[in-house]
Amino acid sequence: MKIIIPDDYQDAVRHLDCFHKLDGHHITIYHDTVKDVDLLATRFQEAEVLVLIRERTRITEALLARLPRLRFIAQTGKGVAHIDVAACTRHGVAISVGKGSPYAPAELTWGLILSAMRHIPQEVARLKTGLWQSTLGSGLRGRTLGIFGYGNIGNLVAGYGRAFGMQVIVYGREHSLTQAQADGFETVNSQAELFQRADVLSLHIKLVAETRGIVQPSHLAMMKPTAVLVNTSRAELIERGALEQALLAGRPGYAAVDVYEDEPLEDSPLLHLNNIICTPHLGFVEKDSYEQYFEIAFDQALAFADGHPRDLINPDALPTT
Repeated sequence: MKIIIPDDYQDAVRHLDCFHKLDGHHITIYHDTVKDVDLLATRFQEAEVLVLIRERTRITEALLARLPRLRFIAQTGKGVAHIDVAACTRHGVAISVGKGSPYAPAELTWGLILSAMRHIPQEVARLKTGLWQSTLGSGLRGRTLGIFGYGNIGNLVAGYGRAFGMQVIVYGREHSLTQAQADGFETVNSQAELFQRADVLSLHIKLVAETRGIVQPSHLAMMKPTAVLVNTSRAELIERGALEQALLAGRPGYAAVDVYEDEPLEDSPLLHLNNIICTPHLGFVEKDSYEQYFEIAFDQALAFADGHPRDLINPDALPTT
């Protein structure tokens, strides 16, 4: 079986414990992200199976039409917004999806909160140039942590906030509010109240059509000039360009982000601001997460090769007998 794995930036996949599952198969791994359809078609020409790393490569009708050998896609994680599922079905390409763990992104979120509040990256960089104690950070205890979206990750981050002695407030869908209340957290009545009250505001909303651009410039303008906005979810939750303008205006006074509209990020106005920490979408990039993602994906690929596909989202792509 000819398997291609694109977008392995760190050359991490072949060093995973689960990689041995693919012994005996022909594996090709690429370490960059390519968006040009012609180049993708050339790279994937011989592929029978693609193992995709999250949403890094788009699978479109134009690409599928040029991949006659492709029969199966193993998607790490549940998200398939980057895959034209209907086109895959028409071309006889079955898709299996996996699942991930909320712990890695929740832990990164908390790392960004601490880094932003205590100016850790700036102080490390300045110390290396010979400077000593250049800023005055802020503590977390007693301050208000706002959680926008109380799913698996938001739940964990709220718990971290409680452990650090913060007042936690939650806003989200009705089910999320009910669960947050059951867990002993205060809920607020509106998105506006969440943005107005939070000293640290962390976004944990799934990106769907209804949530795209859900954070508007008017919401950011409500935030305190001392507040920090953290986004480890999806960049498209915030109206394009709104965060840059808000940071220039000083409301919020600081931000920490791990996600961008265009990835890998080559340049952005955000990278040229002094009141933001930018990390290169590291939320799920952690060994335990990778082991879980890829073990599931490799098992799915092997099951497909054995004629027993599982976890399919488009079973109609399979040939009928």
